[in-house]
Amino acid sequence: MNTRFSTFTCCFALFFITVTSQAETTVPSIIGENMVLQRNQPIVIWGWDEAGQKVDVAVAGHSAQATTDSDGKWIVSLDKLAAGGPHTITIKGSSEISLKNVLVGEVWLCSGQSNMEWVVQNSNNPQQEIANGTHPLIRHIKFPHRPSAKPEDNIPSGGWQESEPKTVGAFTAVGYFFARHLQAELDIPIGLIGSNWGGTRIEPWTSPSGFKSVPALKSIADNLENFPVVNPKGQVNHQSALALYNGMIHNFRHFNFQGAIWYQGESNRGDGMMYYEKKKALVNGWRDVFSNPDMPFLFVQLAPYTYGGSATALPEIWEAQTAALQIKNTGMAVTVDIGNIKDIHPRNKQDVGKRLALWALANTYGQKDLVYSGPLYKSHKIDGDKITISFNHVGGGLTARDGKSLSHFQVAGADKAFVAATAVVVGNTVVVSAPNVKAPAAVRYAWHQLAEPNLSNKNGLPASPFRTDKW
Repeated sequence: MNTRFSTFTCCFALFFITVTSQAETTVPSIIGENMVLQRNQPIVIWGWDEAGQKVDVAVAGHSAQATTDSDGKWIVSLDKLAAGGPHTITIKGSSEISLKNVLVGEVWLCSGQSNMEWVVQNSNNPQQEIANGTHPLIRHIKFPHRPSAKPEDNIPSGGWQESEPKTVGAFTAVGYFFARHLQAELDIPIGLIGSNWGGTRIEPWTSPSGFKSVPALKSIADNLENFPVVNPKGQVNHQSALALYNGMIHNFRHFNFQGAIWYQGESNRGDGMMYYEKKKALVNGWRDVFSNPDMPFLFVQLAPYTYGGSATALPEIWEAQTAALQIKNTGMAVTVDIGNIKDIHPRNKQDVGKRLALWALANTYGQKDLVYSGPLYKSHKIDGDKITISFNHVGGGLTARDGKSLSHFQVAGADKAFVAATAVVVGNTVVVSAPNVKAPAAVRYAWHQLAEPNLSNKNGLPASPFRTDKW
């Protein structure tokens, strides 16, 4: 045997083994340069390295150490930081990571289906919005569509991006306009976590603990071992329970953020009040997973649209969405006045984002004397041939936003036959009647998928559709 060749082979093999087995310190894709960390909450950083490796993490004069477990995972929690930056995070383990241009501020999760995924460049006034998109204190990260049969600890992403003309066009529009309003009001950095997928139902986004928390969903909770649904080819049905929680939410469960904004429900049209139960499961589950029992959850009530089929399936979702306000620390942006009955993706995302921001400013950030909601049905009183409707959130008073007579009110007697009604503002109430209904029993407002009603408060926020009956 050639001794020189044998020696060379052994040396090369030893070199190859040394290089390929060299340990490396890594972090999940949500932790990176340009990111925004949540202010006034512990800074949690985690990742992987070889088993038993000591890891040191430092930022803004604070430091923490950890030793990886037998699976190579490490996690540290550093002291809270006030809003500001930029900071550099250094992570030293088997190798060293330096994450630059990190800000501290308010971070919000932006999730749901296509109206949340809808981007700035496809919204109203796209050229102007993109040209004016330089907001270095607004940052965005988008996760790819990724259903999974098991909870994922790390999934790839394009990383955090600063808002500027070359990037902002691809940001979630609702999230961006929400952030822009918050940033202007609070004057601190705003981070947006985009984890959304057009056409998706609510069930795949929900965690196991969420399903288990709602008795009405016992049929799912008792069969979680059968979800997500995987076909013989190993493909995960992305519409099945747990599929998107596993693939698109679970991976950043250690990451602290303030709250969530949610725009979804079109794909659950037909669920009626069961959608309320599913919304409870989603919120309960996320609050459990993120160890944030009071996490703000702000959502968008769907806009009118020509779905076809049942004309009341959409109003029944509106009713379920309104009922979800019973869940603590939630808020709802009503959009019946800014939709497009011929386009399921209304382009006015600016007002949607602003209306969500009003809820956040009032209830999360404590701004006083702020009118943040349009009128919401409170109660009714039958008086002879009239029904008087009272509302919460009347603001500066009730009005017709277009200056015309109030529209889309109906009244019915005991026969349950609804007819068009006359409605007039009287003080902070609306009085409803119809000439041929002498003994009214119930009122419905905007109870049709094509309804674009005009009742609002004088602060420009529309009333939400409602019915007084449970027929």
